[in-house]
Amino acid sequence: MILSDQRILEEIEKGTIIIEPFKKECLGTNSYDVHLGKYLACYTDRILDAKKHNQIEHFEIPKEGYVLQPNTLYLGVTLEYTETHQHVPFLEGKSSTGRLGIDIHATAGKGDVGFCNTWTLEISVAQPVRVYAGMPIGQLIYFAVEGDIQTMYNTKGNAKYNNKTTKPVESMMWKNNF
Repeated sequence: MILSDQRILEEIEKGTIIIEPFKKECLGTNSYDVHLGKYLACYTDRILDAKKHNQIEHFEIPKEGYVLQPNTLYLGVTLEYTETHQHVPFLEGKSSTGRLGIDIHATAGKGDVGFCNTWTLEISVAQPVRVYAGMPIGQLIYFAVEGDIQTMYNTKGNAKYNNKTTKPVESMMWKNNF
């Protein structure tokens, strides 16, 4: 079951959902709009290796915006820091973003209960498009969890994305054993 706007507000009041900064005008009927932070990153190597720690280079989006190009994976970050302690958060694109040909995630749209951080975005575009820091980029929706949770994401010893950040984070696939 997806939480309604009223239920999201109730959970924020209880402290089970935290959104910083929170702006009531960003609350939709059953979602919360998130915005593109000021940092983007690109991998330094054109060929990525799943067993290697692939390095990224961060850069700040200038005031006049930045033109994203097709055939390049950009890592972005949400302006908003979120915590979700009793619900499963999902990050989806906004229809206005999609209509500009911007995909905000390749496969990582679901968060875990206990995820406490900004969201790294896996951005790709269908054609060149200029983006701006602070522009609406996606929306969070929250699902109720059935059953008790044994281990929250923020308490897992092997959680790879627990370090609080305001910049995009590269893939940590290389930390897996395979």
